[in-house]
Amino acid sequence: MTVPVGVVQLTGGRDPEQNARDLVEAIGALAARGARLVFTPEMSNIVERDGARLVAAARPEEADPVLAAVRAAAAAHGVGVALGSLALAGGDRRLRNRSLVIGPDGAILARYDKLHLFDVTLPGGERYRESATFAAGDEAVVADVPVPGGEALRLGLSICYDLRFPALYQALARAGAQVLAVPAAFTVPTGLAHWHVLLRARAIECGCWVVAAAQTGRHEDGRQTFGHSLVVSPWGEVRLDMGEERGAALADLDPGEVEEARARIPALAHARPFRAPAAGERLPARTPGTAARSSRLEGKGASGAGAPPPGAAGPAGLGLHSGGASPMGCPRVP
Repeated sequence: MTVPVGVVQLTGGRDPEQNARDLVEAIGALAARGARLVFTPEMSNIVERDGARLVAAARPEEADPVLAAVRAAAAAHGVGVALGSLALAGGDRRLRNRSLVIGPDGAILARYDKLHLFDVTLPGGERYRESATFAAGDEAVVADVPVPGGEALRLGLSICYDLRFPALYQALARAGAQVLAVPAAFTVPTGLAHWHVLLRARAIECGCWVVAAAQTGRHEDGRQTFGHSLVVSPWGEVRLDMGEERGAALADLDPGEVEEARARIPALAHARPFRAPAAGERLPARTPGTAARSSRLEGKGASGAGAPPPGAAGPAGLGLHSGGASPMGCPRVP
C-alpha cells in the first residue's frame, strides 16, 4: 500500500488571514490530485521576527484563524493535515510553537510543542533568540492518522531545530513512528550546510520516512528561508526536493519500506547500553601495560545506547513516559 502525501512550501507573511487562504488553496489542490495527508511548514500562521509584534498578533489555539481554516479544509476534502506549526498564545507571556495533527474529519488528533528552541548567532551576524518569545515543550509525541482507503500512519512529531537532536527521533521510532514530520523555517546558511544531510541521517538512523515541509524565500519581516522541502525514504533516498519556489507537490509513501529498511540494517534493534565518562572528570594517568580506566554512567538496555530508564528524564529534559495519555491528549512516547 502506498499513501499519496502532499507537501506545501510557503513564503509565509505577517497576515494570518492571507496565510490561511494560501494553505486552504494548497490543501484543496493536493486533495484533488489524490493526497491523503498534507504536510505544512513551521510557522504556518505567521512569519514575524519582531517578538513584540508576534506576541501582539498571536491568538490562543481556540481563536487562531489559520487552525480554524485548516480544520475546515481537512473536513471538506477528507484529508489529514500535519499542520507544521503555529505561533499560539499560551497561559503566560510566552508563546507556544505548536504542531497539530488534524484528522480527515477536521478533529485535532495530537499536539506537540517544540522541544528545542533556536538560540543562535550565525557567523554572518544573523541572531535568533527563540526562547525570548517562546516556551519550550517537554514531551515527545506520536500520532496515528487515519488514511482514507488504508491503515493509519503513525507520525512522529518534531519542529525545525529539533532536527539536530537525534535521540528525539530514535525515541519516536522506538514508539512505532513510520513517518517523521520535520516542518521548518531553516535559515539559508544552515540550510546550505546541513539541511539535506541531517534529514537523510534521521531517516537512515531510524528507518523512517521523513517529510520536511519548509518555508522558502524572502519574507515580509526581512528574513530569508532555505526552502527545499524534502521527502526522504527510510533508506535515505531523496524522493522529493521542492527547491526554492513556493508551491505544492505530491510524493508516495510506502509504509512497507520502513520494515524493509529496518530488516536490512536493524540498528534500532541492535542498540546497546554503554558506559560513558562523566563530563569534565579528570581521569588518572594510564600506567603502561594496564587497561585505561574511565568513569562510567549506566545506560538503559532495551531503549538503546545511553537512553534513560523508564520515567527518567531523557536527553535535553525529554520526558520518556510509559503508556497513558499526556496532558495535551496525545500518546506519550514510551
